[in-house]
Amino acid sequence: MVRLELPRALRVLPAATLTWLAACSNGGSGAATVSLSLSARSAPLPAATAPAGSGPAAVVVAAGDSTVIALGNDTLILRSLAVVLRKIELKRLETSSCDSIATNGDCEEFESGPVLATFPLGSTNTAAAVTVSAPAGQYDKLEFEIHKTDSTGDAAFVAANPGFKNISIRVTGTFSKAGSRSDFTFTSDLDASEELGFNPPLAVVDGTPANLTVRLDVATWFANGGALIDPASANVGGPNEGVVQNNIKNSIDAFEDDNRDGRDDHHEGS
Repeated sequence: MVRLELPRALRVLPAATLTWLAACSNGGSGAATVSLSLSARSAPLPAATAPAGSGPAAVVVAAGDSTVIALGNDTLILRSLAVVLRKIELKRLETSSCDSIATNGDCEEFESGPVLATFPLGSTNTAAAVTVSAPAGQYDKLEFEIHKTDSTGDAAFVAANPGFKNISIRVTGTFSKAGSRSDFTFTSDLDASEELGFNPPLAVVDGTPANLTVRLDVATWFANGGALIDPASANVGGPNEGVVQNNIKNSIDAFEDDNRDGRDDHHEGS
């Protein structure tokens, strides 16, 4: 049994608090620490370029603790982004998928969850989340779930985070359209399993620490057809709910990021 230790900054700064529990590891002939970081920065060009015929791409400015997204005369100021995650696992190269058997060594478990992951906005590239001791070897996928809470099964989590009852994602900020400004709170009940591959695989070397970053490119969430949409219109039951949920799914990436700059170490342009 390996106990995950949060960096001190995450224990004392409410804006970056994640409540992680304990995880299991099988040890092995060699091991190294593998940390998990979070990022909401934009994917660089050409990945963030709008497809042909879809209109201009948004301009993203990271300042202080806010992210500003501008497109035409419209602007979004994002001030917070939090996501409920669970079953965060790192999969071995030779394994077809992770399973629930704790002793067979197919995956290293970061966290069973649910946990509240607060993604950094503004000028902060990444936020440290958790570290696990992983046996030396090659790992080719990160698996996790974006989890809509259940008031029965997740009663303790909801009691500690009452703003996340029956939802999985919460974003706050200000939307400005043609000079008219309004504050918004966007919530989603997206419930999705994610399996993100690494190419090349992550090589865990005995005694050498490694870092993985999960990125949500939030700048793409509230764009549709070359224009920004009001996030409030994408709330549960809203006319743009499906559009934004698809954008969220398409924005997720994970990669090796040992320098923690929010970019893939093997493809620094991505």
